[in-house]
Amino acid sequence: MANEQDRREFLKRGVAAVSGAAAGAGLGAGVVAAASRPLPQNPRTPAGMPTRNLGRTGYSVGIFSLGGQAAVEQPDNEAAAVAIVEKALDLGVNYVDTAARYGGDVPWSQTYIGQVMKRRRAEAFLASKTHDRTRDGSLKLLEQSLKLLQTDHLDLWQIHNLQAMEQVEQIFRPDGAVAALQQAKEQGVVRHIGVTGHADPAVLVETISRFPFDTLLLALNAADPHHLSFREKLLPLAVEKEMGIIGMKIPSRGRLLTGWAPPPEGDRNRRPTDKGPGTLKMQEALRYVLSLPVSTVIVGCDSVAQLEENVRFAREFNPLSGAQMATLEEKAKPVYQQALFFRRWT
Repeated sequence: MANEQDRREFLKRGVAAVSGAAAGAGLGAGVVAAASRPLPQNPRTPAGMPTRNLGRTGYSVGIFSLGGQAAVEQPDNEAAAVAIVEKALDLGVNYVDTAARYGGDVPWSQTYIGQVMKRRRAEAFLASKTHDRTRDGSLKLLEQSLKLLQTDHLDLWQIHNLQAMEQVEQIFRPDGAVAALQQAKEQGVVRHIGVTGHADPAVLVETISRFPFDTLLLALNAADPHHLSFREKLLPLAVEKEMGIIGMKIPSRGRLLTGWAPPPEGDRNRRPTDKGPGTLKMQEALRYVLSLPVSTVIVGCDSVAQLEENVRFAREFNPLSGAQMATLEEKAKPVYQQALFFRRWT
């Protein structure tokens, strides 16, 4: 198995290759390392919640996974963020999601998660993302992600938030982000590669039709059927391709929930679609998405107490009938615009 220094050298070679240096050396060693590295295993997961296959990856993932936003991306919030990540693993969560962009100019999310990963890396399937659309820029972000997360590899590296067909064309160019993902996987620095998005299902349909990504991270909630539905064509296509399917935006950052209140007028976080309290309880929101053919859902948490409640909902999960799902869709309809604020509207 190649050691950490060998895999770090991959990154140096990869970035240098954009300037003309050779990048092919050491491919064999990298592939062996990726193939022989054991999958993460959290011994608490089987008792903590139901599990599902993460597509064709061979990984058995808990149905509730930790998102790297909310408290985990807030500035100068290390004590609270680290406590949430630690508790998630203690409760049986075995998939942790983050991104190079989470936290803004300072990558707080990866920094906090790295504080836990340096001690408990073997317990979590670790996923991050590149928001850069180029090969060179993505490899640089990968190098930064590995450093901040205090690991020598990612279990999943994804292209972050594709929103338009122009971006699809960009990532598939010879110097685009897909080339970076392929190289990183070949070198054994990342185990699997995926793509994410929440704006337009047609963009993601085109993307996964062009390339055999291992996973798809997509936005799903009970308001989905009311505008640019991801359930209609994108989700069935991902199932057909046996992808690992990860749901996000389940409570729409709270906007779908009864306890949510919109920011006051003039607040920079207020959106034109914000009208008032949501119409669903968190358990209803989770049950809706988990009743779809997804592998897991990622949810960012504001506190340990919120995390504990969400894990309990996952542990108690029972699938909804078609009629029950239709009822929740109708219940979400009055607030569908604020619940789908992340979709394309023009």
